[in-house]
Amino acid sequence: MIRRINYFFLMPLLIVSCDNKDTVSNVAKTNIVIDIQPLAGISSSQTQYVFTELKKVYSFIEIKKSIALPQSAYYPPRNRYRADSLIHFLKRQTAKGHITIGLTKLDISTTKNEVADWGIMGLGFRPGNACVASSFRLSKTETNIQLFKVAIHELGHTQGLSHCNIKSCFMRNAEGGNPTNDEKDFCIKCKSILIQKGWNLR
Repeated sequence: MIRRINYFFLMPLLIVSCDNKDTVSNVAKTNIVIDIQPLAGISSSQTQYVFTELKKVYSFIEIKKSIALPQSAYYPPRNRYRADSLIHFLKRQTAKGHITIGLTKLDISTTKNEVADWGIMGLGFRPGNACVASSFRLSKTETNIQLFKVAIHELGHTQGLSHCNIKSCFMRNAEGGNPTNDEKDFCIKCKSILIQKGWNLR
C-alpha cells in the first residue's frame, strides 16, 4: 500500500506529518523527467523560479502548458482543492518515466487523522509519480523560495525519501513551525539516495 506524505500547514502553525518507512529502494532511476505542471492562477514568474532552482539540482525538467484545476478536486465547504484528488488527477496526466509536480496558488487540503479537511502547503506520495505544492499559505515576501522548497520536498518524497532530522535538509519535518528559511540543501544521506536516482547533486 502506498504511504502518504503530508506537508501540513494550519494557520497559524505549520505542521508536518509523515508515515515513516524504514527502507528505500536502491534501484537507480536515471533520466526520469520532472514535469512542472502549472495549474491555473500560478504566475509564470513563480513557475520559472521553481524551474530555475530545480534545474540546479536535476537536469531533466520540463514546464508544461498551464491547465485548469479539475472540478472533481474542489471542496466547496472550505473553498479548497483536495490535494490527494489533485495528485490522482496529475498521475493520469503523467507519462511513463516522468514525475509531475503541480503548482497552484489556491488553498489545498487533505485528511489528517480525525481531521477531515486539513489545510496544507504540499502533498506527495512515497514513492509516487506526482505531487502538488501550493503558494497559498507561504510568506508573502518569500513566496518564490518557499514554493521551491515545498516543491523539492514533495519531489523528494516521490523519490522515496522520508522526513529527515537534519535541520538544514530540504526533507526536514516542520514540527509545528515554518523551517524553510533554515533549509539549505539535502543532507548527505538524502543526497546519496537521490544521486543513485540520477540527480546531479554535489
